Amino acid sequence: MAWLSLLLFLPSFGVMGALYWWFPRQPRNRKRTAFDASMLVLALVASIGFMLWGYHVGATEVAEGLWKQILAVLYAYGGFLAVMVLALLLRPRVLQH
Repeated sequence: MAWLSLLLFLPSFGVMGALYWWFPRQPRNRKRTAFDASMLVLALVASIGFMLWGYHVGATEVAEGLWKQILAVLYAYGGFLAVMVLALLLRPRVLQH
């Protein structure tokens, strides 16, 4: 059931990932493509890790109803956004050199 949160947020992750990939349009070189692709994969992996962690926290500490899935969604979304913000902050520094 923990994977339900990833399934529910996959469309929004796709939209945010596409916006990150497309903007700004220039410069688009091999270094930027590699950096952006690695950050998107890292964001997805972090989201999965945080999702499983959130589900575990919900299962052990809060034993009622939907809280396991709610915490899994919140953790997954937070993990994805954290990596995307880090990528946006690091992108100019990495591509400068």
